Amino acid sequence: MLATYFLNIIKSLIFGVIEGITEWLPISSTGHLIIAEKFMEFGDVSDGFFDMFLVVIQLGAILAVVVMFWNKLCPFRRVVSDNGTKVMKVRKGIINLWLKVIAGCIPAGILGVLLDDLLDKYLYNYKTVAITLIIYGVLFIVVEFLNQKRPPKIRKLTQLTFKDALIMGAFQALALIPGTSRSGATILGGITFGNSRRVASEFSFFLAVPVMLGASALKLLKFGFNFSAMEFVILIDGMIAAFTISLLAIRLLMNYIKKHNFTLFGVYRIILGIIVLLVFKGA
Repeated sequence: MLATYFLNIIKSLIFGVIEGITEWLPISSTGHLIIAEKFMEFGDVSDGFFDMFLVVIQLGAILAVVVMFWNKLCPFRRVVSDNGTKVMKVRKGIINLWLKVIAGCIPAGILGVLLDDLLDKYLYNYKTVAITLIIYGVLFIVVEFLNQKRPPKIRKLTQLTFKDALIMGAFQALALIPGTSRSGATILGGITFGNSRRVASEFSFFLAVPVMLGASALKLLKFGFNFSAMEFVILIDGMIAAFTISLLAIRLLMNYIKKHNFTLFGVYRIILGIIVLLVFKGA
């Protein structure tokens, strides 16, 4: 029992590290976690726990976004008034940004609720992951090639319109298919329709907050809150690891795109997809 408990803790930390790295890089967190499941399974947990764990662990990654981009996400700011007292000021620009984020979440929110059970039943497997890894890898390479000589039309978040938000939200909905990558699909849609890589990446991060909160709440309600002590510790450890690594991964990505495009991620996706097909063939 003690050995199982210890191994489960180690596995949860590994899953958290994988989530923290792959959630924000356009390489599919769910895809990597499904692949990792083939090599690591939790012992002595209830039915359905792992499916819930894969989604709820993302709460740690969400918190990393909130912490890193607090100044861009918090609609309130304390300022000093004319009489020298501190007052709370509403930042209308941030309110407007949040309205666009909410608008962008509508497509994935509706389809996620309607198709959740079907997606779990038919698409959460290595073949789907491998195929989508390859398809979107090719698309990244093609889009970056076509955009070589086309300057972005939108270079600041304040330039995003509600139409732009809905377009990126529609691309985000494609990530309901495992292996697609939520950030990857959203960023791909953003740069295809004229957003700079930085704008597309940051808006992708912001879209993740309500979408992943909603997905986690849905999974928790379906699973219930009757966790065993072991399951609770596994979940919390995984979330803490995901939060810590996400802070590093987000910073890495934002620094990377200052001088590079997403072609390298496209190549990685294609190679990984082929490896998955070869390794799990006949499984």
